Amino acid sequence: MINIPSTIRISLRALRVNKMRSALTMLGIIIGVGAVIAMLAVGTGAQQRIGDQLASIGSNLIMIVPGATTAGGVRMGAGTQPTLSMGDAEAIQRECPAVLYVAPILSGVAQVVYGNQNWSTGVTGTTINMLFVRDWSLTGGRPFTEEEIRSAAKVCLLGQSVVDNLFGGIDPVGQVIRIKNVPFTVIGVLDVKGQDPRGQDQDDIIYVPVTTAQKRLFGTTFPGMVRLIMVKAKGPDDLPAAERQITELLRQRHRIGQKQDDDFTVRNLTSMMQAAEQSTKVMTLLLGAIASVSLLVGGIGIMNIMLVSVTERTREIGIRMAIGAKTWDIRLQFIIEALILSLIGGVVGLIAGVTASKIVTMLAGWSTVVSPFSILLAFGFSGFVGIFFGFYPAYKASLLDPIEALRYE
Repeated sequence: MINIPSTIRISLRALRVNKMRSALTMLGIIIGVGAVIAMLAVGTGAQQRIGDQLASIGSNLIMIVPGATTAGGVRMGAGTQPTLSMGDAEAIQRECPAVLYVAPILSGVAQVVYGNQNWSTGVTGTTINMLFVRDWSLTGGRPFTEEEIRSAAKVCLLGQSVVDNLFGGIDPVGQVIRIKNVPFTVIGVLDVKGQDPRGQDQDDIIYVPVTTAQKRLFGTTFPGMVRLIMVKAKGPDDLPAAERQITELLRQRHRIGQKQDDDFTVRNLTSMMQAAEQSTKVMTLLLGAIASVSLLVGGIGIMNIMLVSVTERTREIGIRMAIGAKTWDIRLQFIIEALILSLIGGVVGLIAGVTASKIVTMLAGWSTVVSPFSILLAFGFSGFVGIFFGFYPAYKASLLDPIEALRYE
């Protein structure tokens, strides 16, 4: 019967005899495991950041932008021709079964003043539905009322960045600010959203009733005009149906013939963000695969050293066989030696990888996440490398002829 504890003790003693060689052999595994963990931490951190940004934008989103103007045969791009209206938004909410919420948008940039402080920020005219479309809550105050929207009331909701730049530590709810020299009462403060996937600060925003934006701030080309319409579908599976229903409804409302191009564009923001997230997943796997090459190199180093060890210890192997050691005793001893080298290297590499990921976070400011999966993957792979590359030297040692081994000088 194979005595595992005794075999492990013999293996450790053999490795201690050549400390420097054992340490250099482990170095390839240490670098490999550390690289795998660090690279996966960077990739997972980027993936998590995109996921958080995706969640901050909202789920199941569709954006409708107006058409493009054409001058002298030159098309100016989507959004340059005002074709959307409040009536379109109301019709989508009323007649598209796959749609949950609709929020019309009329936005612009304005200088905002409070006391002796001023700040240039984006001002968006919209309805109460915007909070539901964007999954955006309030940290203080209240949202618009339908009466305030109908009467074009001079009230507003502030993003946290605007609050920080205008009010500092003062509670803004109930205070009066001036937007384009028009006084507005702050009735609520939006929760923190952070940056969107394009790196823009989502909290640097002011929401006002869409009718107020139309009549008092930005004006309109035609009554009821809006620049965008944001739509939230009832669920991920309803997005294709919502896109189709919106397109058919707007073509009918805008009296677009069968052979005519749409004067609007429907964009599925959720699909675009999910594509970005999927790209990050692929990049994470690619980084891990590249880093794994160093593990293979480390495994080859283990095999080379173990083959040298078999040659050096030929006489020892012959003596053990002569006193009764079985083939599997010899084979197991060398497999365990290779496994111990790779596992010790794996532990040190794990510490090095976690440390490297923390250093990347501190120096480069990148978000890194060391997941249990990456630890298990790197550590498990290092063990597999030890067994895989240690098997051939062990197999070669177990096939030695005891008499020839005893004669070996």
